[in-house]
Amino acid sequence: MTSAEEKLAELNQPSLWSGINAYRSDPLIVDLTAALPRGTREDLENMGRYVTSPEAQELARMANQGTPQLRTHGPRGERLDVIEFHPAWHALMRRSMSVGLHSSVWDPQADADAKDQAHKIRAARFYLTAQLESGHLCPLTMTSASVAALSASPAVQKDWAPKILSRKYDSSNKPAMQKSAVTIGMGMTEKQGGTDVRSNKSTAEKVSEGIYRLSGHKWFMSAPMSDAFIMLAQTKEGMGCFLVPRLLEDGSANGLRFQRLKDKVGNRSNASSEVEFSDTFGFLLGGPDAGIRTILDMVTLTRLDCALASSGIMRASLAEAVHHTRGRSVFGKMLVNQPIMTRVLADMALDVAAATALSFRLADAFDKARGNAEEAAYARVMTPVAKYWCCKIAPALIYEAMECIGGSGYIEERPIARHYREAPVNAIWEGSGNVMALDVLRVLTRGKDLFETVFTGLARDLGPAGKKTIDVLRAAMALCERDEGAARLLVEQLALAAAAAELYRLGAGRIADAFIETRLAGGWRATYGMLDSRFDATYIVDLLYPPAG
Repeated sequence: MTSAEEKLAELNQPSLWSGINAYRSDPLIVDLTAALPRGTREDLENMGRYVTSPEAQELARMANQGTPQLRTHGPRGERLDVIEFHPAWHALMRRSMSVGLHSSVWDPQADADAKDQAHKIRAARFYLTAQLESGHLCPLTMTSASVAALSASPAVQKDWAPKILSRKYDSSNKPAMQKSAVTIGMGMTEKQGGTDVRSNKSTAEKVSEGIYRLSGHKWFMSAPMSDAFIMLAQTKEGMGCFLVPRLLEDGSANGLRFQRLKDKVGNRSNASSEVEFSDTFGFLLGGPDAGIRTILDMVTLTRLDCALASSGIMRASLAEAVHHTRGRSVFGKMLVNQPIMTRVLADMALDVAAATALSFRLADAFDKARGNAEEAAYARVMTPVAKYWCCKIAPALIYEAMECIGGSGYIEERPIARHYREAPVNAIWEGSGNVMALDVLRVLTRGKDLFETVFTGLARDLGPAGKKTIDVLRAAMALCERDEGAARLLVEQLALAAAAAELYRLGAGRIADAFIETRLAGGWRATYGMLDSRFDATYIVDLLYPPAG
């Protein structure tokens, strides 16, 4: 301990949560990845060491303080429409692209010794990186997910996929095919419709086979510095989906005129914009009337990332709070040992563990869905459910972790402030809570048998609690068939049951018992700390957040 640290200890000021391996100190993620190849686990350990390092944390801080700046015009009055980022942003992008967060699930060369676990491996890397800085993950999420939409047009995919798979980050303002690597953004929502993209007014006129000219406006253009964007626009036949390059092959602008960058609550390191466009060329992806179906394949993948990122920032926030309470004395004992505080921390730890287990279970289903009907059913039913619940609980949980730290938790110098501002975006982005609930109802209407397939697996993993839990879920389903407004009841109950089932399957029996009894069998609760003495709160905290050393 340095002299400075000794003085802080004398002042009852704990050390910062820094230099602690985010992978090795997380028993659940270690267990979830135990079956991965040794080389992959070593990579995760290196990543866990990196994301909490002072150097990486400083990059995250600078990227969020030095926010993106829009330059609409140059010194001669010419349109530029470029976004400038802090060098720290580029450093974060370079690092994350080097490990394939934008491409690894599509890369036949990536993780060759674990081909059937590509989504799970990427999930682990994404989860750890979210604990460092989530803003730069936005373009990486969309770039990875865009390949699903590009596959609807093999000719376009053939040209663009090699650039997407490249891990050599290239921030230069050049035509996509002249760059070493590209990133892909998304433009879906418009003022008049928002989530209701079928009401979009942007139009697309056919120019030649597979080439259209687009005109319109997008209220949110995510990651506007990207090299191309997946966009929806109305064709004569219906809603179409398009890949729209930002620059044309000769380097000139492709008619995209950025009006402003959004001044967001969080996600500050990343740019989001409003954009007008005319005479803007795009490549048709899929049929001219199949835009919704085409882009939904992309959206499904982004929803997994929303759940993973929420789980990651909850883990980092609670880890910071537990670390703080272990190093601060209050009323004659360490804060973590004050009974009320212990139960608050343990109660939160149950939710973080459940969200993490549920997110990784979904990633596992993505890996196995192609050849397994049960896993395909799980992926379809549980994607909106996991996205809903993991994202929905994050803001309140991170706030509670902030309160555990106290006044010094309510300052911008700590990572937890960034996590708190970041938390709401995952619930809003790619479908709000109500949209997720409606998606679950859509499955209920069109494929009710998928629920029974999922229920069979949950009952098996829940063990003795299975029959009663599934009876509750079936009752919630029946209610939703009569009353659409009850959809959130089904979604939340299904999330809790699935999370508990996965905890049991992983062998976390006492953790799963405490979770299911307090969430599914317990009374209505509005805040954390509602564990009774039947559950060993100290055991829960120490198991899931082991003391250092």
